[in-house]
Amino acid sequence: QLQASGGGLVLAGDSLRLSCAASGRTFSSYTMAWFRQAPGKEREFVAGMPWSGFSTLYADFVKGRFTISRDNAKNTVYLQMNSLKPEDTAVYYCAALSGYYVSRSGREYADWGQGTQVTVSS
Repeated sequence: QLQASGGGLVLAGDSLRLSCAASGRTFSSYTMAWFRQAPGKEREFVAGMPWSGFSTLYADFVKGRFTISRDNAKNTVYLQMNSLKPEDTAVYYCAALSGYYVSRSGREYADWGQGTQVTVSS
């Protein structure tokens, strides 16, 4: 089970850190990723990190602003979001993939958190 938290209402330019805590089993050997879905839009990949911590992957629209990290000892993955923009407004979901690679396709992720709302006001 994945539990996402940390969303909220912020102003453009502010920062937020999302957390995704895993329970029920160890996700240390899973690839963890963040996706988001804005109203009326399809879900899109944001960032992903394999269990090794290497070869992280980011969507072009968040490069340089967002950072994904994980603490395998705590079974938790984070998404540090800086310089937030109104277009970052969405429900953010964490997801887990049983494998050693990062996929941009949500279809490859079997486990999903419930989502946390991020709203960025201008």
